[in-house]
Amino acid sequence: MAIPGIELIQALRAAAKKLEKGAAYQWGHMGACNCGNLAQELLKVSKAEIHAWALETREGDWSEQTDEYCTTSNLPMDLLIRKLLDKGLSRRDLKHLETLSDPEVLRELPEEERTLNYNYKGDAIKYMITLSNILEDKLLEEIDITSLEVTEPEVEVYHI
Repeated sequence: MAIPGIELIQALRAAAKKLEKGAAYQWGHMGACNCGNLAQELLKVSKAEIHAWALETREGDWSEQTDEYCTTSNLPMDLLIRKLLDKGLSRRDLKHLETLSDPEVLRELPEEERTLNYNYKGDAIKYMITLSNILEDKLLEEIDITSLEVTEPEVEVYHI
């Protein structure tokens, strides 16, 4: 499971919201699929850039690209994947996102909703939101509120 972080959680929710509002979705397009939509949000790149980098690098979808990922190649998709890994995702997370298949995410869904179609926008939205909720819960578990210091706010006094 991805490393919980505010930036990743926000990007998952923003990607889901954009998809809900009609953002381009096409599972066979490297920049407009499940991973492509998240990469757009998380890395602030366009779907066209992602797709061009994928065509320039090697054949295959996100799953195949992550299988072939090389840390030293400096190929465009490998650099893109590296940036996604730096944001807390793993290669396994990317493969699961592309196929909507992480067992931990699926367990959080009602039993009758656990069979997701990887190339259906509504299921991609549901998966991203569920994943973001799991990551948020994990992040909150890591926070020890008892160790936080509370300071009194400074009050400015204005004289008239």
